[in-house]
Amino acid sequence: MKASTDVRPSPIAGQWYPADPSSLAEQVDTYIQSALLPPIRGEVVAVMAPHAGHRYSGPVAGYAFATLHGLEPELVAVISPMHYPFSEPLLSSAHQAYATPLGEIPLDEQALDELHALLKQELGFGISRVRKDPEHSLEIELPFLQRVLKKPFHLLPIMVRDQHLRTARILGTALARILQGRQAIIVASSDLSHFYPQSMAEVLDTEFLRQVEAFDPQGVMRVEEEGKGFACGRAAIAAMLWAARDLGADHVQILHYATSGDITGDYSGVVGYGAAVVTRSAN
Repeated sequence: MKASTDVRPSPIAGQWYPADPSSLAEQVDTYIQSALLPPIRGEVVAVMAPHAGHRYSGPVAGYAFATLHGLEPELVAVISPMHYPFSEPLLSSAHQAYATPLGEIPLDEQALDELHALLKQELGFGISRVRKDPEHSLEIELPFLQRVLKKPFHLLPIMVRDQHLRTARILGTALARILQGRQAIIVASSDLSHFYPQSMAEVLDTEFLRQVEAFDPQGVMRVEEEGKGFACGRAAIAAMLWAARDLGADHVQILHYATSGDITGDYSGVVGYGAAVVTRSAN
């Protein structure tokens, strides 16, 4: 892939995942190859994956990305939350490419500009582009894409600060218009409940994943308002579901669920991780 002159450097390599390319590739490959997938019904349109450090959520993320084996998208849209206190409701990178230890991934500048214009028309605001953002939840997915997709691809990165339903819905429908007719995959990046005891986390996460599996983006947004389930990337997940539906998807499968306690052995306050795939029937 051609080197870019303006690359977002990774702020998390060596902390959230290995900085050594060989170690990173081996680790990610192990997570993907260890995933015991059920039969996948239809053509993959989108996936949901967690975004903690690879040590914690990598085994679950491997399930989502294992469904992408053999696919050759030209464009991958990754929608994540923005955990840092930016004032802008929707953000992307002002750089021309993202860098990980596995190489550079160029942004699709035209797709980003088109999405910005649609959102500004519908919402009154578009996508603000920022330099050297510290956000981990989008970047953490990139090494998985670099290992499972064997051909170069362009990236459409979107970080969501505004968690309102209207924003998520319009983002999803606008994204579908941009991706229509293209070889594209959508990745929604989100962890689930944070720092509840394991027994309570399982209750909350089960209800949240039930809304995802029901292909109900409004339910995904509503379940947190009702205090029945939580996800830091709920708007990213809902936007992905709205986009996937407009792109013809008709089925969601939950592939795997675990918590940080399954890695640390400490179940007193855990973070939930879920993997899902969204597919379109052949007919």
